[in-house]
Amino acid sequence: MNHCYEIDWLVGWILCDRVGLLGNCKAYVKKSVQYVPTIGWTWKFAEIIFLERNWDKDKEIISSQISELANYPDSIWLLLYPEGTRFTEQKLEASHKFALKKGITPLKYHLLPRTKGFTASIQHMRGKIPAIYDVQLHFKPSDPVKPTMTNLLMGKRLEAHLYMHRIPLEEVPEDEEAAAEWLNNLYKKKDRLAESFYETGDFFATSGIPRLEQFAVKKRCYTCLNTIIWAVVVLVPMIYYLINLFLSGSTISFSIGVGIIFLVYLSMRKMIGMSEISNSSSYGTHNKKVEAEEKEQVIKGT
Repeated sequence: MNHCYEIDWLVGWILCDRVGLLGNCKAYVKKSVQYVPTIGWTWKFAEIIFLERNWDKDKEIISSQISELANYPDSIWLLLYPEGTRFTEQKLEASHKFALKKGITPLKYHLLPRTKGFTASIQHMRGKIPAIYDVQLHFKPSDPVKPTMTNLLMGKRLEAHLYMHRIPLEEVPEDEEAAAEWLNNLYKKKDRLAESFYETGDFFATSGIPRLEQFAVKKRCYTCLNTIIWAVVVLVPMIYYLINLFLSGSTISFSIGVGIIFLVYLSMRKMIGMSEISNSSSYGTHNKKVEAEEKEQVIKGT
């Protein structure tokens, strides 16, 4: 999946829910997210794969956890952002510089995919996981409501446009270099889809990619019912407890109630902040290996 919006991961969740796979929805996530109150802790218990962005450590994590997930008795979906980090203009500029150094054609709407994680993953999937879904997600730039977590929490309506293409895993070459080249070619295709969508509002108008069948996935009433039940079970006692604290007449009890509300607010702000593009990590804006080589060349030159 491309990674350029604050809520693209949430759209992925909604898609998994619509096809009845939300309970077995897994993802690659940066390690710092596991410390975010509620959502990070939940993901830790749900066997989400947390990566440290240190390849020596991450390849061991991928090897052990993918092997376990691939042996699940039920179907799973594993979300991978091959770009490695959320798209920003600064990171796109760094991606272009890296592409020119390596003699690779730069992409316009994506960062160059990081192929190591992809190639390391699929070698543990062969014979167990049947296919890859190439997913392209976009929101129309002309939409007045921007795709942010804040707008969602305020109840504003957003319309996501997704392109999905099922690719049998057998089509991905087994050789590591060939698989990396396959992924790079896939991202050239994704770039054409993005360009067509931004220019025409349609994935296929100018991309040169055959139009796929459009379909609508039905909403699941069970999800709404499940949410309502848990809201009643959790929120009603909590609200009752807080009201009693505020009406107790005790300064200590009142302070405890205010403190609880403040902590909930801080947790919510922390969660929203983690998803905001303005607060995204600087991962991808610097290539340490290239910088080290350039520094060494400067030292030799002097």
